[in-house]
Amino acid sequence: MEKTTTPYYDDYVNYSGEPIRPCNHDSSNLLGAQLSVLYYFMFAFSLLGNGLVLIIIYRFERLTTVTNILLLNLVASSLIFMSSLPFVAVYMQISEWIFSSAMCKIVFSAYYMGFYSSVFFLTLLTFDRHLAVVYSLPAAHVRNRRYAVISCAVVWLVSGLACIRPMLIMNKFKHFDNKTYCEEYPSHLPNIDVIKLRNAGFYIQLFVFLILPLAIIIYCYVRITITVISSKIATKFKTVRLIFIIVLLFFICWTPFNIIELLHGKLTTCDGKQKLSHAVQVTRNMAYFYFCISPIFYTFVGRKFQNYFRHLLVSRFPSLKKYISVVEISRNNTSTKGTEVSDGRGSWSLLRHQTDKMTNQHGNV
Repeated sequence: MEKTTTPYYDDYVNYSGEPIRPCNHDSSNLLGAQLSVLYYFMFAFSLLGNGLVLIIIYRFERLTTVTNILLLNLVASSLIFMSSLPFVAVYMQISEWIFSSAMCKIVFSAYYMGFYSSVFFLTLLTFDRHLAVVYSLPAAHVRNRRYAVISCAVVWLVSGLACIRPMLIMNKFKHFDNKTYCEEYPSHLPNIDVIKLRNAGFYIQLFVFLILPLAIIIYCYVRITITVISSKIATKFKTVRLIFIIVLLFFICWTPFNIIELLHGKLTTCDGKQKLSHAVQVTRNMAYFYFCISPIFYTFVGRKFQNYFRHLLVSRFPSLKKYISVVEISRNNTSTKGTEVSDGRGSWSLLRHQTDKMTNQHGNV
């Protein structure tokens, strides 16, 4: 039998024990309910796109390269995050939590686990590219399968520890309007200091999941760009352009949501919260969209992955062979005919293909 939830009807009690009137967010909640329709499309698109990435890895690649291992974990974190969106969409559209108390904790733990780990895996992919390009020869013996597995284990451990907070304070309860909610509990919980947990969550998200990843990504891409420009390869401008697109998308989709949500969480007045509530709804969808496309974006831009995709289409629909040009490939990731030759290390994106070629030339000088 499901645990009985504590009702909060006429009074919304703050931490000093004094009753306060709740803020009215009807306008922003209506906007959130309308935008939440996009969650279903994001979920379906992510399931299709990330599923395709997994099929490509299984059919054509081997988990012996750092990039493939990191990419596989990025896909897993994206799918974990996206699995929570249909439940969140239903919750926002009917303005009431219709699932169990256990599902309340599971859904939002998956939400935060996928959210946090996606940020770290994107950062880890960037750092690995930085090692491969800027320190190509010295880092060659470090960038191995053991390094990748340990890095992924650390990411999952840190993300899991960060999810303890929402697991503890996310609860199903009845609010002042007699509706059932799944939110951070608005009052005290037995043996739990909710105030300290909320403050800890604010600083963890600010420093660990915003400032630190952004600083690492900016540093790595600046070093990559300098190294690429200083090289003498014809493809350097395409590489720099792709680097710029990756960084720009990350900033546009990820930074505004974090800044506005952090500001919204620290505001204490209803007027201030109401002014930012619409911005929270819009920027949240931008961040979700980036995490939806990030694994696909890191793969579909690569010529090698595009060739794998064309192979899948031709093998499934042989009639398309006369319309689609493909390069023959073998299981060891080496092309057997055509002009495109793989580097033998399972390169995935255009950035990897070009920067690996650049670092090989740079190392031979």
